[in-house]
Amino acid sequence: MNLFVGNLNPETTATGLRTLFSEFGEVVSSKVIIDNATGMSRGFGFVEMADKFHSFDAIDNLDSVFFEGNIISVKEAKQNGMSKGGGGRPGGGGFKRPFKPRPRQDYPRQDNFNSDRY
Repeated sequence: MNLFVGNLNPETTATGLRTLFSEFGEVVSSKVIIDNATGMSRGFGFVEMADKFHSFDAIDNLDSVFFEGNIISVKEAKQNGMSKGGGGRPGGGGFKRPFKPRPRQDYPRQDNFNSDRY
């Protein structure tokens, strides 16, 4: 089961995450997401655990705890919507029409105020 770990300290490494989560079961993989432009941590990462019951145990015990200077959040990772061919939108759809502005039409102005009535 894949877990999302948020609010990480910029100094946190994948090895540190692996060590923290290994208390609750076998860790298959761990990674800290790095910003390509700056080369620094983006403040979140992912940990994949072998057993889903160990994953739930880790969520219950590690969510909102103090780790390496920050209070981290641990949740079940959501699947990326783009990989399902849905265009990143719930319910699919995939194809998005490009925006095409309509030509302006100058109609006579219709106000709700009629000065002749008063």
